[in-house]
Amino acid sequence: MIIVMENGATEEQIEAVVRKIKEYGCEANVSRGTERTVIGAIGDERRIDQEAIDALPGVEQSMHIVKPYKIVAREWHRENTVIDIRGVPLGGNQIQVISGPCSVETQEQMDESARFVKEAGCRLMRGGAFKPRTSPYTFQGRGVEGLAMFRKAADKYGLPIVTELMDVRMLDTFLEYDVDVIQIGTRNMQNFDLLKEVGRINKPVILKRGMAATISEWLMAAEYIAAGGNHNIIFCERGIRTYETAYRNVLDVTAVPVLKKETHLPVIIDPSHAGGKAWMVPALARAAIAAGADGLLVESHPRPCEAWCDADQALSPEELKSLMGELKGIANVLGRSL
Repeated sequence: MIIVMENGATEEQIEAVVRKIKEYGCEANVSRGTERTVIGAIGDERRIDQEAIDALPGVEQSMHIVKPYKIVAREWHRENTVIDIRGVPLGGNQIQVISGPCSVETQEQMDESARFVKEAGCRLMRGGAFKPRTSPYTFQGRGVEGLAMFRKAADKYGLPIVTELMDVRMLDTFLEYDVDVIQIGTRNMQNFDLLKEVGRINKPVILKRGMAATISEWLMAAEYIAAGGNHNIIFCERGIRTYETAYRNVLDVTAVPVLKKETHLPVIIDPSHAGGKAWMVPALARAAIAAGADGLLVESHPRPCEAWCDADQALSPEELKSLMGELKGIANVLGRSL
């Protein structure tokens, strides 16, 4: 940590900062310039409360040099982490497309969805048994019954399943149905109690970015999971909220290279929730793969016009197959496979 003192700071104020730094178990290096005195904290600066330092008399500003997140940071783990999902690698050379309906509706719909997802060449399946909806009067999902339908349909085609956990009280149920990848949605990115609990289990977790979360906040949310012992974390950019109304959310493709620099963990993109319209999904998906994403979370439905939720953004089986073909070409150019 670097602490810059105000012009004219007294020796007493400087000594007070030095004492405070030592209280946190660090050493202090005082550098006196012609106009400013700069104090460097030497040691594990993550222990130091920056607000407590800034509140001291004579302090102009302070800044951390070491990143507040450690386990998820690339500086401590230079190689890319590859997460094994029942034999499917995510984070390596092979790009994964996770597809399926927004919500579990009926057994027939899930059986059809699983068949189409498999035929398109996807190795993992998504589906929502519990649905966080803006309106309390819209369809909220089939719940535990939906989990059973999903598991049955996906198992028939050997597809690992991805579904969203909203309530920590349902975690045991998710483990009972052996959910392969637990998704933490945008609205729960900073639900710290939920993050702590999924940090205690040995299941891959997809952590979606909050609607207005900074990259740093997102990384720190992942650190909550990692601190509990679960390092199988997958970042998912799904668009952020801005002033724009022409589309559902603004897909922050820039997040992909930034995260690749900051963390060793896999990064995927959800183009369906970003655009909110099926016709936008292919363009956003292509951009994501070109930017270096390790995978995609794409909504599809056997008959999109009949979907119980988010019908506008679901791809038909034919559209999903076409998209997979386009993405293979981009992956090959980048020296990757799909």
